[in-house]
Amino acid sequence: MAPTTSSASRTRSTRTIHALVTGVVQGVGFRYHCAAEAQQLGLVGQVRNLPDGDVEVMAQGPADDVARLVAWLYKGPRWARVEQVSVTDLRAGSLTGRRFEVTG
Repeated sequence: MAPTTSSASRTRSTRTIHALVTGVVQGVGFRYHCAAEAQQLGLVGQVRNLPDGDVEVMAQGPADDVARLVAWLYKGPRWARVEQVSVTDLRAGSLTGRRFEVTG
């Protein structure tokens, strides 16, 4: 019989982040490429443009997969020119969505 994973260990392995991406990140397909990457990784959350020209990303899922998305944020799609990525870890499991979507 396979060992079961407790709720506490699932929470520990789940990572939830808020990221701000600055640079030439609007008008270059950043949100849609980000959503495709996050969906491929099985993450939940959202990505949206901000009025100041930045892109905001909220993502949650297995810590390794969230780390892969964060690494992707540093490069973005080929037309983007990422200048800075600021990542803040949130309480694990704090996002309630069931999928990753583009908003705003």
